[in-house]
Amino acid sequence: MSIAVVAVVVVIIVVVAVVLGLALRNRSSDDGVDSFRRQIDALSPEARKPTVDRVKSAERSDPDDAIDDDADGSGGRNGTDTP
Repeated sequence: MSIAVVAVVVVIIVVVAVVLGLALRNRSSDDGVDSFRRQIDALSPEARKPTVDRVKSAERSDPDDAIDDDADGSGGRNGTDTP
């Protein structure tokens, strides 16, 4: 009798694992499609326009900050020996 109980428990665990595996697999593929769509939308000109406009207005309002970062002569290394 105890072997039958163990067998039933094992079968139930296997069935639950298969069902969860299938459910998670389907959900992750949908998430991938949604993620792809969000990335494509983020690359669209309409999505980039506010950011581009902000950067352009910041460059126009403060041209002194647009000077090259290498003004200290460090070659962009900021005093370190690594390239």
